[in-house]
Amino acid sequence: MRKVAILGIGQIRVDEHWDKTLLEMAGEAVFAALNDAGRDRVEGLFVGNMLASQLDKQSHLGALIADWVGFRGIEAMTVEAACASGSMALRTGVMAVASGMLDSVIAVGVEKMTDSPPHETTAALATAADADWEVIHGITFVGLNALLMRRYMYEYGWKHEDFAPFSVNAHANGAKNPFARFQRPITVETYKKAPMISDPVNLMDSSPIGDGAAAALIVPVDSIQKRGGRPLVTIEGSASAIDAVAVHDRHDPLWLSAAEKSSQRAYRQAGVGPNDIDFFEIHDAFSIMSALSLEACGFAERGQGPRLALDGAITPQGSIPLTTLGGLKARGHPVGATGMYQIVEVVQQLRGEAGAAQIDGAKIGMAQNIGGSGATIVTHILKARG
Repeated sequence: MRKVAILGIGQIRVDEHWDKTLLEMAGEAVFAALNDAGRDRVEGLFVGNMLASQLDKQSHLGALIADWVGFRGIEAMTVEAACASGSMALRTGVMAVASGMLDSVIAVGVEKMTDSPPHETTAALATAADADWEVIHGITFVGLNALLMRRYMYEYGWKHEDFAPFSVNAHANGAKNPFARFQRPITVETYKKAPMISDPVNLMDSSPIGDGAAAALIVPVDSIQKRGGRPLVTIEGSASAIDAVAVHDRHDPLWLSAAEKSSQRAYRQAGVGPNDIDFFEIHDAFSIMSALSLEACGFAERGQGPRLALDGAITPQGSIPLTTLGGLKARGHPVGATGMYQIVEVVQQLRGEAGAAQIDGAKIGMAQNIGGSGATIVTHILKARG
């Protein structure tokens, strides 16, 4: 297998892009990645998307986007893995390039969510749950995460306000990111006074939807000419794993088995462990997911995820900085694009291009993207090479 590097990145701001089509958003991100890489063409395009066929009444995005950006004739396809679609598109591209089947690939995640009425968007998102055993009873993802959070608080004795540092940290970091939907910090008081959505999940526990697109161009390391001025970012680990789609079918609802398995596989590939990770772009769709991910990936003891947040370990100056450019909570969560935003942000940090949000001395970054309530989890570990 060949070692793979990310040569170019591109993104647009997460927002309500009423003046742009899904096609235009994806195209902007693709062109930005091409420009960043100094390339004008690739051999493959893999599109991460979850909702276009439902909300935009448009499928066949691989061919549509490839044709629109001028790549007629290449290999292209859409990859769907619920909210993990973006990172799964990247993983598909990594496998294609690492295997030698293709020599240059763009993975782009794109989602347009705000043009549709909220009830339609909520119903579409629910299709990532088990239709026969969860959705049929009216459950939503806010409801599922509320059940998990309530049980977690009961089992381990945490109070709701103990989760506040996750949101406070995300918004503080998002305030430094010009591509984030929300660019204003919040306080613990803001968190505590936020409207309740599904007890105990309140508005500040939940990531916002949005429209967005982000892309990365990947090539074999041995094909890259020396480029001065910035580090080369290589993909050292790329792994995915699944668990039951329905939460009640899992052996232990409070343990993200797929996060444990995918992170352990990525650690082995990269030859590192949790103590070697300089920062972690975590999938903070809900506060409870941050705590569960930290535990499953080996950063915290079971039941002690909130302790890292309360002790300041997750801040930019802490031992394991999280959501360094705002995460899902502040940057926004355009579901099919989220995994690619995480990858773009890791590359920014490793290149030293994160501006006011830069983590000092960052050399190894990890991104983890979660589909559904933990059924599909994709982990990537990236490294900066001088």
